[in-house]
Amino acid sequence: MSVVNLTCQNFDEEVLNSEREVLVDFWASWCGPCKMLSPLVDEIANEYADSLKVAKVNVDEEMELAERYGVSSIPTLIAFKDGEERGRRVGAVGKQTVLDMI
Repeated sequence: MSVVNLTCQNFDEEVLNSEREVLVDFWASWCGPCKMLSPLVDEIANEYADSLKVAKVNVDEEMELAERYGVSSIPTLIAFKDGEERGRRVGAVGKQTVLDMI
């Protein structure tokens, strides 16, 4: 499964209206910890493709979404289920930390 790139236009449909749990990675291309976390996020997307949707928000391109969810530090991972935020982690975290959140 591929990772969904989120924008203000598709966020509600892809995340809030999703029938599956969604892991959203708020990131930026210039962010070192984001670059370290990205392969882990991709790995989780592949391993849990049947039960989890994984999506990314480039905060430089989608500042409105970052503001909407109070993202002030990146990377920030937010888990959504049934349209509600269920967990949040800030910084480059390990795989088990992410899995414990979702």
